Amino acid sequence: MFQPSMFDNHHILDHMTTSSTHKTSDSTGRLLEDDFETKSGTETTMDIPSGDEQDPNTTGPRPKRKRYHRHTQRQIQEMEAFFKDCPHPDDKQRKELSRELGLEPLQVKFWFQNKRTQMKAQHERHDNSILKSENDKLHAENNRYKEALGNATCPNCGGPAAIGEMSFDEQHLRIENARLREEIDRISSIAAKYVGKPLTSSFSSHVPSRSLDVAVGNFGTQPGFVGEMYGSSSDLLRTVSVPTEADKPMIVELAVAAMEELIRMAQDGDPLWVPGDHNSIQKEILNEDAYLRTFPRGIGPKILGLKSEASRESELVIMNHVNLVEILMDVNQWSTIFCGIVSRAMTLDILSTGVAGNYNGALQVMTAEFQVPSPLVPTRENYFVRYCKQQVDGTWAVVDVSLDNLRPSPISRSRRRPSGCLIQELPNGYSKVTWVEHVEVDDRAVHNIYRPLVNSGLAFGAKRWVATLDRQCERLASSMASNIPAGDLCVITSTEGRKSMLKLAQRMVMSFCTGVGASTAHAWTTLSATGSDDVRVMTRKSMDDPGRPPGIVLSAATSFWIPVPPKRVFDFLRDENSRSEWDILSNGGLVQEMAHIANGRDPGNCVSLLRVNSANSSQSNMLILQESCTDSTGSYVIYAPVDIVAMNVVLSGGDPDYVALLPSGFAILPDGAAGSAGGGILDVGSGGSLLTVAFQILVDSVPTAKLSLGSVATVNNLIKCTVERIRAAVTCDQNP
Repeated sequence: MFQPSMFDNHHILDHMTTSSTHKTSDSTGRLLEDDFETKSGTETTMDIPSGDEQDPNTTGPRPKRKRYHRHTQRQIQEMEAFFKDCPHPDDKQRKELSRELGLEPLQVKFWFQNKRTQMKAQHERHDNSILKSENDKLHAENNRYKEALGNATCPNCGGPAAIGEMSFDEQHLRIENARLREEIDRISSIAAKYVGKPLTSSFSSHVPSRSLDVAVGNFGTQPGFVGEMYGSSSDLLRTVSVPTEADKPMIVELAVAAMEELIRMAQDGDPLWVPGDHNSIQKEILNEDAYLRTFPRGIGPKILGLKSEASRESELVIMNHVNLVEILMDVNQWSTIFCGIVSRAMTLDILSTGVAGNYNGALQVMTAEFQVPSPLVPTRENYFVRYCKQQVDGTWAVVDVSLDNLRPSPISRSRRRPSGCLIQELPNGYSKVTWVEHVEVDDRAVHNIYRPLVNSGLAFGAKRWVATLDRQCERLASSMASNIPAGDLCVITSTEGRKSMLKLAQRMVMSFCTGVGASTAHAWTTLSATGSDDVRVMTRKSMDDPGRPPGIVLSAATSFWIPVPPKRVFDFLRDENSRSEWDILSNGGLVQEMAHIANGRDPGNCVSLLRVNSANSSQSNMLILQESCTDSTGSYVIYAPVDIVAMNVVLSGGDPDYVALLPSGFAILPDGAAGSAGGGILDVGSGGSLLTVAFQILVDSVPTAKLSLGSVATVNNLIKCTVERIRAAVTCDQNP
């Protein structure tokens, strides 16, 4: 659990209480500088939940309040003097101040925002006090008029006065009442600026029933909520709370501490990291005792029921550090590059866009869901802050750390301790990436056949992240290649044609990954009764989507273990010459490769355009777009039938977004057994494979049609028959 004492060795932001302000954004959607000003006081303290409060079984009194450490006297004096001359310093001035005073640029930025808000609030408080005094006078005067009106008598007869005889007093009373209402509305609008909602509900439409009480010190707003992210309301993940103004100073301090922890986790050796067992896939194992001694506080003790997973891996990738940082800090690029791991992601708030025109100092609050390509492994949801900073030696670091501790939830099954990567610039446009993954998770729902893979670290660990990044960097480099030899007639040499075809294949891979995992965040509806316990069947209606054919689409997926090395399974499934052994839809026809794009060092990394020459006239000259990709942690063979006319447009460099695709395919993972320790999926002598088979089929071209049970049975039979064919073919070849 996050505790203020974890930052004893750092300068802490000045004391803050929250202030509700109206948020604006520029054209890029990033918050402008003054969008999250906070109220500053001189003796303000904040309650921070302790680690005990997180455990629902813990009882007893709340711990005493912890006071934030203030800036040093010199730092305050220097910033006060600078504030008198320039209350709105720019990025360059904040950077110079931070260097002179030994603070983070974000801390300087927040201090000036607090100071501006403090001065503004003082003026508002003074004005509000004057208005309240005037309002009290008007209220008292109004009551006197009401009393005089009720006790008035006729001067002639001594009886109760008639309305007409009180015309002067009544007119005066109406004028005063109107004036009073104007004052109430005026004060209510001022109060609404801070409280977050109008106070007019506290007053009657005529004369106030009670004295005006404007809570000047009650700044802040209620936390907002992000609801629907993808799909319909029935597909929602649990709602995620957007950080309030009160959270932001704590988030900044947590991010700064997480950055320091990540750097040490990435650079330190023994005793923090010790060599792994010779039978272990991981080269290094985190020493839990040494970790707790090195980082005694962090985000708090491990939650009961969660298991620790920690891994570290380094890799040289063919991409410069600037582009890598941009990919990690842009949620769309990040989720695209890692589409096999990130099933969905969203940026909830941007606390800082960075300084000097880059991502140095950028701070984002995010939510993401991580997956393994199988319906048998539950996804992991995280609510976290991502912080990017360039170090003194020029190395860039990007760190994530969970924010669940701001609002502990009993249903949280996963949280991220400081995790991320260090990016070191190398000559010739390469970068050295050191990745650290450190999470705590409840993995009891993982299916038994996937448990060794998850325990080995290949499912969610650092090795999978860097292997995926390395493969995707090679893929991006191949899309920009211009010196392609024309010796092979199948090779696509046109630069625009290559880019268009690779873009189409990327969309196909992403579509496959969103339907094959256990995520419920997308627009699929899982069918509860499908006639098969080991096949998951989902459906959705496709309408007005140029990237998918209109109608009712069924997706069926199943996972199973097979006693064949992953590389053997991968080579069998990607080879067009063996396709007729398992592909029922090809109907035994000859499959020929028409076009080819190599996109990696391994020959298995490629995008192909295949033609099926079938005796069946309805399938004659059918084209299939296929991407096969492999790395040390897993492989994919993904394909989709495509229209001949549309593919001619794509090969000419046309827009691929209007080509309708329904991808099917395979995800092949090592089984995580000790026998695969040598080289993972690329080692022929490794253990067995975990194979996921998934199909997407258009069962009715009318989106409003009703789904028939016969369609579900057909898809079930198709996937079972395919599984049986694959089992028979690869095991027979493996054991002749």
